[in-house]
Amino acid sequence: MNETPSRSSGAAIDALYAEAHHWDVNTGDETIHAKRIPGKWRRIKWLAASVWLIFFLGPYLRWNGHQAVLFDIPNRQYHLFGVTVLPQDFWMLSLLLLFFAILLAVVTALAGRVYCGYFCFQTVWTDVFTWIEEKLEGSPPQRRHLDKAALDARKLRIKLTKHTLWLLIGFFTGFSFVAWFYGAWPLWRDFFVGNANLAVYVSVALFTGGTYLLAGWLREQVCFWLCPYARIQGVMLDRSTIVPTYDVARGEPRARLKKGEPTAQPSAGDCIDCNQCVAVCPTGIDIRNGQQEGCITCGLCLDACDAVMDKVGRPRGLVRYASLDEAQGRPVKAMLLRPRVWVYTAILGLALVGIVYGLSSLAAIELKVLHERAPMFVQLSDGSIQNKYTLKVLNKSEQDLSVRIRAESAVPISLIGAEEPLRTTSGEVKPMIVFVKIKRSDLDGERMPITFQATTELDNGNEINAERESAFFGPARGGTDE
Repeated sequence: MNETPSRSSGAAIDALYAEAHHWDVNTGDETIHAKRIPGKWRRIKWLAASVWLIFFLGPYLRWNGHQAVLFDIPNRQYHLFGVTVLPQDFWMLSLLLLFFAILLAVVTALAGRVYCGYFCFQTVWTDVFTWIEEKLEGSPPQRRHLDKAALDARKLRIKLTKHTLWLLIGFFTGFSFVAWFYGAWPLWRDFFVGNANLAVYVSVALFTGGTYLLAGWLREQVCFWLCPYARIQGVMLDRSTIVPTYDVARGEPRARLKKGEPTAQPSAGDCIDCNQCVAVCPTGIDIRNGQQEGCITCGLCLDACDAVMDKVGRPRGLVRYASLDEAQGRPVKAMLLRPRVWVYTAILGLALVGIVYGLSSLAAIELKVLHERAPMFVQLSDGSIQNKYTLKVLNKSEQDLSVRIRAESAVPISLIGAEEPLRTTSGEVKPMIVFVKIKRSDLDGERMPITFQATTELDNGNEINAERESAFFGPARGGTDE
């Protein structure tokens, strides 16, 4: 009775081994020197990579005389184009992380690992490093020859120049990262004279070494073995996901073209087995063996194949972006008919609404009111009722502020302790104790609402107000006085 399941399991395992046999997984025993050719997807790849210029140039952008974006961790202040976000508003960071996580899931479900191919910092930095390598060492065959050559003055000069440039890029990567937290101009002022703190030097050193190692030496090994995204992408794809696809029906059987022969055998497919799609792949896979772990959806194999098809006079698109359903001639489900897209979009929308609401509701000051609980109220010698409150004013602006406190209610009240403005320091909470007094004859119950207002004026003349509603407590009608 147990023989059938065993045979089925064995057949499934054999099928997996057969499939994996056709996969191309570089375990690090050889260095991949990918060929570079021009094309549409190469241009798009460079344009997408240029987004990372923001990483290097962003710290130098100014806003109202200050760094536009500064994550001031020591002072627990995060300045975003004149808006100061404090730890109390850090819930917005959770929404922001949720937004980008779901956005990555949406992009993967629709277009595979397109983030890896066009935007991932590992891919972009590796592309820049190998571009430098090509400019100094030559084409892939020349680089392989140089790697195997004996060490001489020429090889030493080329290798030393290359690794120096790699280390400089790694250094400026770390330097730019720290600038977002330290401040760009203060970092230039303090770093090279030894006035920066130890954490700055350690951070720059770690980024320098990490960038040099990951982008210069490990390269595609990071995508194969270190990146968790490569491991989970398989469960995020389905038959309608757009990925680089080899048209098997059109390309097979393969037949090489011989020099001087305009066409291959009449029964041959369009693939001439030139291996250019493999030569340009930064991870060294053969897309003709199907979608596999090493494919980062960069589209460079599309450029290579299209260039060959143009040369041999055959239509483009033998390797193209397509879904598995499309490649196998099945009906293609429209994107809007996929439930997962609607779920992802709804979560994205909610996260975005929360972020916009949080940013729009940020004010320069925040007011909290704590009512004294023991006792809830006292009766003064003149018969009036008095409550005690602790006000906490949080200054979220980039300047020290003078804040005036007022209180309003439906009946006449007296506010004691707030005659002078409260001086608050940027980024800090300042407490203030006040008393509110109301005639007993004006009280119509044990509890009545009262509103506290904090008002200040910024250097630019804008008046900022913050309100907080609280309650005033008194004795019950006919009750015992406390």
